[in-house]
Amino acid sequence: MFIAEKNLQIPVVEVDLANREQHTEAFVKLNAHRTVPLLELDDGTMLNTSNGICHYLETAYPEPALMGADAKQRGIIADLNWRIENDGFLAVGESFRNRSKGFKDHAVAGPHQHAQIPELVDRGRARAEQFMQWLNDHLAHREYVAGNDFSIADITAFTTLEFAKWIKLVPPVEYENLHRWYAAVSARDSAGL
Repeated sequence: MFIAEKNLQIPVVEVDLANREQHTEAFVKLNAHRTVPLLELDDGTMLNTSNGICHYLETAYPEPALMGADAKQRGIIADLNWRIENDGFLAVGESFRNRSKGFKDHAVAGPHQHAQIPELVDRGRARAEQFMQWLNDHLAHREYVAGNDFSIADITAFTTLEFAKWIKLVPPVEYENLHRWYAAVSARDSAGL
């Protein structure tokens, strides 16, 4: 979504996570962490986190600014994006990875085995529900998460809500601010990718 908002044409190679392609010898040579996404730069450098990739693309292609146009905006957007990742995305992931049979012994992304902890399913869901309430309240007087301009914080929040569907969690109907914002973001061309 970030790449689409930047209007960039970057070749994409799909990694079949369901069949654990990220654990194959060929992929591990590219990324020992065994995670996606992964961006290979022209000089062979590998960036293997969404955060690193987005920072690189924002610096290399500053328009449109998705991480803030000045120091204050960059700080505000970084704070909000971290909050969304921590309180929303990771909460959904905690519930999903500790519930799904496909993540048995892989409840944490990466090369090491970690057993699922059933209690984290409910805790993650509760945290995700609290995140949705916070986001609804936060959007009461804002068009987008960080104010009047669409940013990476909107992308992360939108992705979090899409991911939450995997644990059968959607915002309650009374979260009008959240639904208004979600409809606006869903209408963007980048949301359909």
